[in-house]
Amino acid sequence: MSNRAVQPDAVPTPPNPPSPAPASTSDRPARSATTADVIVVGAGPAGSSAARHLATLGMDVILMEKQELGRDKVCGDGLTPSAVRELVRLGIDTTGWQRNTGLRVIGGGHRLHFPWPEQASFPSYGMARPRALLDRDLAEHAAAAGARLITGITVTAPLTTPGGRVIGVSAKPSARVTYPGIDRPTDFTAPLIIDAGGVSARLATAMGRTKDERRPMGVAVRAYYRSPRADDAWMESQLELWDGPAGSSTLLPGYGWIWPVGEGLVNVGLGSVSSRAATTRIDYRAVFAAWMRNVPASWQLTEDNRVGRLASAALPMAFNRKPHYADGLMLLGDAGGMVSPFNGEGIAQALMSGRLAAETAAQAASRTSRAGRERALAQYPAALKAEMGGYYTLGRVFVSLIEHPEVMRLCTRHGLPRKHLMKLVTKLLSDGWERRGGDSIDHFIQLLTRMVPAA
Repeated sequence: MSNRAVQPDAVPTPPNPPSPAPASTSDRPARSATTADVIVVGAGPAGSSAARHLATLGMDVILMEKQELGRDKVCGDGLTPSAVRELVRLGIDTTGWQRNTGLRVIGGGHRLHFPWPEQASFPSYGMARPRALLDRDLAEHAAAAGARLITGITVTAPLTTPGGRVIGVSAKPSARVTYPGIDRPTDFTAPLIIDAGGVSARLATAMGRTKDERRPMGVAVRAYYRSPRADDAWMESQLELWDGPAGSSTLLPGYGWIWPVGEGLVNVGLGSVSSRAATTRIDYRAVFAAWMRNVPASWQLTEDNRVGRLASAALPMAFNRKPHYADGLMLLGDAGGMVSPFNGEGIAQALMSGRLAAETAAQAASRTSRAGRERALAQYPAALKAEMGGYYTLGRVFVSLIEHPEVMRLCTRHGLPRKHLMKLVTKLLSDGWERRGGDSIDHFIQLLTRMVPAA
């Protein structure tokens, strides 16, 4: 790992998109092109959220992305009210984004609708946005606040002190794009480095932070289709996934979805989960094909209507990579294993982790000693634990139960008709429960999360 000095003129101004500084920082002294208060690696929801909040808080932040903006990502594209709440905190304009009313749940011969409730902390609607557009919007939003966005840059290794503290990153032009943000291998330095690089978590892995194989791991497969029902106001979830002909094969722990995302398209996919990150022999593409044969014809999800590829991705869950902060390196979103084991959602958690990381970094920057800064930075994993620790422990129990086919069958056939139970389940599955106050269901979930050890 290199720790050499770098010439400050190594990085030209990125041509696409521009990264204007806000007017309030116009009187700052000239900044080095290769140093900042914080370096964020990865311009997905977690990284862009952190960069936007950091810039708004007056921090000098470099946001690095190895590909061009608008790249395709494997995702369900659904934004629960929890995710919408974070978008509101970011101040992003969601005019024209696809909105949804709630969940339509199908399984065990039942078809039920669960509207998103109006709550103190959550709006009564969700959204959907293709990840190619969502990630672009969020990165540009961060750049508009003053974050220095550099695209076409691949981070190759962390830079460390002899004592093992991360003080920067080595980077090179990406081979995948035609407009690299740098034209030669370059070192960048900052007091704080953030790994928001997704499930691969290359910086974290290089520092020895391997994933915990005892934590749940999910797999998602999805494709886009043109559909006459693309303006449907509900996010449809189908709870019966068979690994062969329905009724004569194994019922898988997971669900299929059909979620309208706007402009005549629906995101169609399935997700399955295992209580441990062990290699699975399930052929998810075959399961997807079998499930598609049973989708109602009204959606018209034919091969002729498919747009683009059928793609799959791993879903790192329940804080499967720790510590979330140590020795100058923070982990955000998928890099820290923050996907919910309840429903496979990761966008809301990614956005929230970016906000919490930025607030912590700003507090640390105000401290006058290294010991004070470290105490402040330690509040980031503490905040994550307080927000999601007990909830994710419950999620691990949930996954260990539903991966038994007989339990999954009982849940779909006998649990769905019980509306009060399903209100509880819906709040758990969508992470839409109030952390303070709320109704009796919220109080019950609060009690459960306090009773179990935090993940």
